Amino acid sequence: MSKIIVLFNLKAEVSVEAYEAWALATDIPTVNGLKSVDAFDVFRTSGLLGGGEAPYQYVEIIDVPDLAALGEDVATEVMQKVSAEFQELADNPLFMVTQSLVNL
Repeated sequence: MSKIIVLFNLKAEVSVEAYEAWALATDIPTVNGLKSVDAFDVFRTSGLLGGGEAPYQYVEIIDVPDLAALGEDVATEVMQKVSAEFQELADNPLFMVTQSLVNL
């Protein structure tokens, strides 16, 4: 099992309201509907523990049991469209593939 963690800020011209409406209506239901994804959630950051502003506005966490299957799902026309829309909203998102130390 891998978790893909995505850290990102919105592009300067993108409003929080516009992004969050798109995420709720399009991104979250589409990605959660993929056979290769066990769970997908998007979090808005509210600051750093102990105080201060978080360096990223949003965090996505995607639970993926099989990265090869995810690659096939992402290649579909629907996901290519969602991915292109995301790239128009997010400013240089950072995609990290992780594995739990417990499950190595």
